[in-house]
Amino acid sequence: MRVPRRWWPLYLGWIALCAILFVALSNLEDPSRPTGRILSIDAGQRALAVAHDRGLRNLQVVHVARARKGEGAAEDRWVVLLDRVPHTRLADAVVVELAVEDGRLLRIRRPVNRN
Repeated sequence: MRVPRRWWPLYLGWIALCAILFVALSNLEDPSRPTGRILSIDAGQRALAVAHDRGLRNLQVVHVARARKGEGAAEDRWVVLLDRVPHTRLADAVVVELAVEDGRLLRIRRPVNRN
């Protein structure tokens, strides 16, 4: 499809605006990854390492969620659900809670089953 020639300044302007915004925003902090806390993928890997050190083997990360201060505990934390492979429908699952800031172990517990 042929684009009418009268629109070329609009296309050129759009490309220039995108380039300017790319350069202007490139050094800003990503709000989804604030400094001072580990990322969720790192929390999952750390939880697996902690579980392995405690003798819990054949586990896999099922879910990682951030829990803020006051949501069941006094500190910000990563809540990592680990389950055996193949999955056991929480029968052998373990929850590892890690500090958001540095990934230190807060507690290991069984998941709460509310059936």
